[in-house]
Amino acid sequence: MDAQTREIIEDVLRSNRVVLFMKGQRQQPQCGFSAKTVAALDMLLPEYLDINVLDHPEIREGIKVYGNWPTIPQLYVSGELIGGSDIVLQMFESGELAEVLGLDAPAAATPRIEVAADAAAMMRSAMEQRQGVVLHLRIDARWQHALSLGPVGASDLCVTAGEVDLYMEPWTAARADGLRISMEESLQGTRARFDNPNAPPPVQQMSVSSLKGRLDAGEPLQLIDVRGPDEREKACIAGARPWDEATDRMLDTLPRDAMVVFHCHKGGRSQKAAEYLRGRGFRNVHNLAGGIDAWSLEIDPAVPRY
Repeated sequence: MDAQTREIIEDVLRSNRVVLFMKGQRQQPQCGFSAKTVAALDMLLPEYLDINVLDHPEIREGIKVYGNWPTIPQLYVSGELIGGSDIVLQMFESGELAEVLGLDAPAAATPRIEVAADAAAMMRSAMEQRQGVVLHLRIDARWQHALSLGPVGASDLCVTAGEVDLYMEPWTAARADGLRISMEESLQGTRARFDNPNAPPPVQQMSVSSLKGRLDAGEPLQLIDVRGPDEREKACIAGARPWDEATDRMLDTLPRDAMVVFHCHKGGRSQKAAEYLRGRGFRNVHNLAGGIDAWSLEIDPAVPRY
């Protein structure tokens, strides 16, 4: 491995506590082993750094030499190699992975779950089409809910909700108390709807006039600008912090009910950033509707439009 590749790997590991070198991306793994590893990590962590080695051939070969580990994926925590897919899955099942990540084991309890009649009918129909499988409920650390069919897992808990048996591992069970599952219509067709009182509230839209009022009143809030340096040079809202590593570290020190408002040019990029923060457990997250463009039009015409 050349010195430059080694320095890149070491810099990534120094700058990020949890790093997964994988094939594909977290949202779209490109091999079964990477997909299984992501599934385990997603159950425990809302955020971690994933590096697609398929886009970086020098890192794909270099990380094998660096950790003396011949396969991908590879998980590192605090700069230490944990292992590949099989080891990560074994550690997840035993609870050791949570310990390494500094997480307390989920409380052993049977959640109360309500399944509406239309959802129960859908679930029974799916079960009838496949034999030898059970219905699984999954709620990961970003509060993403999913139903799937598959064999019973070694650590699965069975929860009876009306006429339906739902199987889930302990982390899901700890997040599911009070969950209601029903059906809803969407542009993609009929789908399951999950109403979970434990999940952080949805990202709220804040008008520029509301933000102005809160700032004038001195309300405690964090206003974060997700635009790049080039756009911030063109125009900015006084008091907004750039979305960088220092701001991210600051957010980690805040209580999860602290008010955080994201803004960008017109509201698209800031919505994604707000959803990301909500996934980390923040419960009072807002997106500035219309972004700095609306601020220029409605609040302060001295802020240049672009």
